Amino acid sequence: MSKESLLECLNPQQREALLYTEGPLLILACAGSGKTKVVAHKFAYLLKAKKFPASSILALTFTNKASKEMRERVLSLTGKDIGDSWIGTFHSQCSRLLRKEIRPLGYKTDFSIYDEDDQCTLIRHILREFRFHEALYKGVAAKISSLKSSLIGPEEFLSTGDGFGFDEKLAKVYLRYQSELKRCNALDFDDLLGLTVTLFEKKPEILEKYRERFAYILVDEFQDTNYAQYRLLRQLGSGGRNISVVGDDDQSIYRFRGADVNNVYRFEKDFPGAKVMRLEQNYRSTQNILDVAYAVISKNPTRKPKKLWSGRQGGEQVFHCWLADEEEEARHVAKTIKELYLKGEYEFNDFAVLYRINMQSRSVEEALRDEAIPYHIVGAISFYQRKEVKDIIAYMRLVLNRSDNVSLRRVVNSPPRGIGAATLSKMENEAKKKSLSLFEVIRSAVKANGVTSAVKEKLEGFIQVIEQLASRKYRTAADLMRDIVEKSGYRECVDVERAENIEALIASSHETDLRDFIDRVSLFSGLDEPAKDKSVSLMTLHGAKGLEFPVVFITGLEEGVLPYFKALDNQDEVSEERRLFYVGMTRAKEILWFTGASRRKLYAKFQDQQASRFLADIPKKCCCWIEKTKAPQVSRAVRPGSDSKKPAFPYVAGCRVRHPKWGVGVVRDCYGDGEEQKVMVNFPNIGIKKLVLRFANLEKI
Repeated sequence: MSKESLLECLNPQQREALLYTEGPLLILACAGSGKTKVVAHKFAYLLKAKKFPASSILALTFTNKASKEMRERVLSLTGKDIGDSWIGTFHSQCSRLLRKEIRPLGYKTDFSIYDEDDQCTLIRHILREFRFHEALYKGVAAKISSLKSSLIGPEEFLSTGDGFGFDEKLAKVYLRYQSELKRCNALDFDDLLGLTVTLFEKKPEILEKYRERFAYILVDEFQDTNYAQYRLLRQLGSGGRNISVVGDDDQSIYRFRGADVNNVYRFEKDFPGAKVMRLEQNYRSTQNILDVAYAVISKNPTRKPKKLWSGRQGGEQVFHCWLADEEEEARHVAKTIKELYLKGEYEFNDFAVLYRINMQSRSVEEALRDEAIPYHIVGAISFYQRKEVKDIIAYMRLVLNRSDNVSLRRVVNSPPRGIGAATLSKMENEAKKKSLSLFEVIRSAVKANGVTSAVKEKLEGFIQVIEQLASRKYRTAADLMRDIVEKSGYRECVDVERAENIEALIASSHETDLRDFIDRVSLFSGLDEPAKDKSVSLMTLHGAKGLEFPVVFITGLEEGVLPYFKALDNQDEVSEERRLFYVGMTRAKEILWFTGASRRKLYAKFQDQQASRFLADIPKKCCCWIEKTKAPQVSRAVRPGSDSKKPAFPYVAGCRVRHPKWGVGVVRDCYGDGEEQKVMVNFPNIGIKKLVLRFANLEKI
């Protein structure tokens, strides 16, 4: 694509942001304003018009999904091979850099990367060792992550006391945790950022090397940066260098992960001479939805002024329905989805139901099941978090890094080898005394006959498997995985479903470099899961960021739910709750529903609820207000456990059928009993037809 073509498909604001390439630039990109398009086009423009080598542009995103999309867009725009480009998440690009440069910090370049599950496993192990309450592991992990994202190491935490909410037990665990990571030659997610910053501080010549390499820096979702990420950008981009950051303070919703919206506000101060531009045209939603969203977000006291507008003037009013309880709310959502679906205008995957806290999904799931509506929960257990997948990956990490104690503990008895807890505890103590890895101690004990013959045989078999695998050169990750499942005996100890998941894992790594695969899987998040076809999406408001749907329901618009009760005493947190609501609203393209209930079960007890304060900010003319404080008589499917039985139908909603006259259609609904059973089918060229099943002559395909 030529330079002129790159500019033609952009609006004036986008074009101005693309053409500004000298010095720092802050692009305030409102929801749905095409910011990803601008970032990708700017990358392509730097390649095509400015003749920058792809390897000289550092482009940082927050999810693997976003970085993959950016790569694909740049490739389609330029037609150039950008294989050596630095496009990726903050974590993946820091990992890439540390793989080359980490030795001055006392780590080897074959370090393992621990995900959240691995981190929690190690912390639980340490809590057991210290005889601390093991159930606290999640809170401890979150606190350590918070300290690390603020670049506060265990020594600084110990020395500064109450300034960082000092807790003696936490300090003890943090110190041991970091020591164990180093002993395992392992890094957690936060280390990837923190150690890169530390490396640049301790080795200014390495910082200068990368400052010279990166002639241009592009940052997407800038409002989500934490202190460590912002510090990294200042290290690489200060001094009037070419850096463009794209974000929206109105969409900063990850404070609980360390994100600091103030990074948006301090950019102009920390990058002198920075130019500020705004992208305000929304390409997603109708103007009525945007008017409602703006009415809410504009009440936040601290924000960069901007106002969304859309070429899609008007649109349906936003709907608000107040119901008797959460069960009634859920039935209302399910019925509304089914009615819109049966009209033939929307498929099930066009709908999203958003909520503030996960426990809200239960009643919605029940109501959708009652209506036979397919759904999936976004952010549920990831494929890569399944036990069998984690086990195989742990084997791979141990083969590459025998110092990885967490991976060894995971697989030493997978499949079961009869290696007891007492034996492992003895080896653990020996490893600590000698400052060695578990693998080294076990191998030495086997060679020196330091254990009984029965134990020796079990340990020896495990050591032989790992050393045999480590002695071979593998061209791809799939080759190593095939050897692992065969030589470890793992395949024989799993059921059919788990075996199929292992085969899927192997298939996904075909022709993939071993180290690249391990790093990609370690850095995978639930947000990177592919979307499910033909089903309603259920997710938290936090999980909805970056997505869009024709029809959106935001449930639980009540004080204490949205805004969340823990935020009510802090104005900054109430502002973030308002931003969270704004993000949810701006996911909707055509239809937006708000629902709330007079009574809801929260944390094991029923509570009377009041409408959310945010609803008072919505102009009455923009919203259709519906109140159903009494539970209406709703015709609905019988719940499991009832004496009544649902009639059996040969078809289900969503299946495809062929009619002798009208061709192929999609079943929308089945209803009626006995010989009066009817089916509603949508034929693309004919429309919706209601047919008596016994006369319809339908063929299921």
